[in-house]
Amino acid sequence: MRGCVIIPAYNEEMRIGHIVCEIKAKGLDCLVIDDGSSDKTRKIAEREGASVISHPVNLGKGTSLRDGFRRIMDGGYDFIITMDGDGQHHPDEIGNFIKAAEENDAEIILGNRMYNPKDMPLRRRLTNWFMSTLISAIARQDIPDSQCGFRLVRTGVLKAIPLTTNKYEIESEVLIEASRAGFKIRSIPIKSIYRGQKSQIRPVVDTIRFISFILRKGLRR
Repeated sequence: MRGCVIIPAYNEEMRIGHIVCEIKAKGLDCLVIDDGSSDKTRKIAEREGASVISHPVNLGKGTSLRDGFRRIMDGGYDFIITMDGDGQHHPDEIGNFIKAAEENDAEIILGNRMYNPKDMPLRRRLTNWFMSTLISAIARQDIPDSQCGFRLVRTGVLKAIPLTTNKYEIESEVLIEASRAGFKIRSIPIKSIYRGQKSQIRPVVDTIRFISFILRKGLRR
């Protein structure tokens, strides 16, 4: 199978080079979406061999991933892997996603940090449990870590589902729309890596946005 790793990044000059270098060493293509960074994220990613889409201003994770998906869908790839550019996802685990995709018929392989969440901050753990419970009910599949951005998605899924969100709801929208289209989702355990990075998530604003999103998606059949 031929795949490409997509990384949405915002001011990640300290980490993006190492991540891209490790991905390229595994023989995979890499596409970085530089979402309005004011640092050297783009320059470093290109230096290490990644293709880069640059936004002039910060447009959000959803817009970044949708732009990346559009680029990849026309590239002859069998699958994409999405991962964050802040070091919370370890490139060494990419092989586990590919192996899982080869060994079963699921169209989405989702990382599951909740398998061993000891390093995950308690507030984030509780929020993730709550959101994952809601998403599982709407999708009618067991999705223990719906907010995990480390995942493998076959390109056929992306060609078949509508995606409209611009922010962090994109993680949930992919799962809900894929489920409604009849695609299977499986989860594999991954490490939860937290090194004191400053999250780009705004708890109040993004929670309100998520609830609004859930109401819209949950009521639509």
